[in-house]
Amino acid sequence: MLSFEQALEKLLAAAQPVAEIRSQPLTAAAGRVLAVTQRSTVAVPPLDNSAMDGYAVRCADVTAAGVCLPVSQRIPAGTVGVTLQPGTAARIFTGAPVPAGADAVVMQELCEHGAGGVVINHVPRPEENIRRAGEDIAIGAEILKPGIRLRPQDIALAASAGLPELPVYRRVRVGVFFTGDELVQPGEPLPPGAIYNSNRYALRALLEGTGCAVRDLGTVPDTLPATRGALRRAAADNDLIVTSGGVSVGEEDHVKAAVDAEGSLDMWKIAIKPGKPLAFGEVRRSAGNGGGKAWFIGLPGNPVSAIVTFMIMVRPFILRLQGASDVTPRAFSMRADSAWPRPDVRAEFLRARINAQGGVELYPNQGSGVVTSLVWGDGLVVNPPGQAVARGDSVRFVPFAELLS
Repeated sequence: MLSFEQALEKLLAAAQPVAEIRSQPLTAAAGRVLAVTQRSTVAVPPLDNSAMDGYAVRCADVTAAGVCLPVSQRIPAGTVGVTLQPGTAARIFTGAPVPAGADAVVMQELCEHGAGGVVINHVPRPEENIRRAGEDIAIGAEILKPGIRLRPQDIALAASAGLPELPVYRRVRVGVFFTGDELVQPGEPLPPGAIYNSNRYALRALLEGTGCAVRDLGTVPDTLPATRGALRRAAADNDLIVTSGGVSVGEEDHVKAAVDAEGSLDMWKIAIKPGKPLAFGEVRRSAGNGGGKAWFIGLPGNPVSAIVTFMIMVRPFILRLQGASDVTPRAFSMRADSAWPRPDVRAEFLRARINAQGGVELYPNQGSGVVTSLVWGDGLVVNPPGQAVARGDSVRFVPFAELLS
């Protein structure tokens, strides 16, 4: 069997970012992957400005507390004042440009009204409460690097630098379908021997959460012609095809034969639990659809296996297709508050959650069909092959927040 690291390395080595780059307005750029380095068109802040509501003064005029200065001007944000004359103060508000001649701002809480102006009850230091022009961003400075998934704070930075739109890679297009005559959609009657198709809704949500444009081809009958037809339709206008189940060699499992007929397929046994089987390959596009290929990934059919395998294997692959440079989720060393005395020979991804004491505890039933474990938990403990866990041991914990976006 391939180790988890070997399998992921093979996947990522195959992935190449989509070629198309599109400019998106800032209102539509969040979650997309930046394609080109961005530089600021302005200095931020553009002028020296006040960090406080208060009074702009010359330090030379306030050498002792209790000095009373006449107020020569009022400067709200968005207004540029005139040069501050010696022996006067300017009423100023947060964000307003500091007038020439002033070298400090005294916050209003340290001032009071006097008979002849404002009484300054504090001896200021030069530069006090002044934000200098360009102290956040210099004009022309690099502010955003390519390959990042744009977060709200990145969008804010671009806006503050005067950029109305950003060049991003287009969304990865993913076609999904599901095989199994036993699958029934939620809301329909459940005949004997049938099951509700939870993987359809889980995978759609996972793909959309990763920023993909998803085309759902639904449930495909368990026949080779129907499966081949679904693959051709999915390959026509998608970068990637994702399925779950049906990739074994049983008489009713037609996905492997269909992918072999329409392209090529590697069957991997990966030393992970839950999971283990993963199919990776490609499906040819017809000449009428521009030729080329769509990638194919077949996930296990058990719902927990499908979801966990998506999070740890498919998500990094998709992020790399999207042009993301960092596809590795952050892991944290935490104290185990549950024991795991019977480790597997495979690497285990154990459903766990952080408790009120700051440790992580494991869900008691780690079966690959126990979807409630994913709802109960808020992350995965990554346990190396053959390693038992005792209470108090340090374990590697990956929050779902790192795996679901």
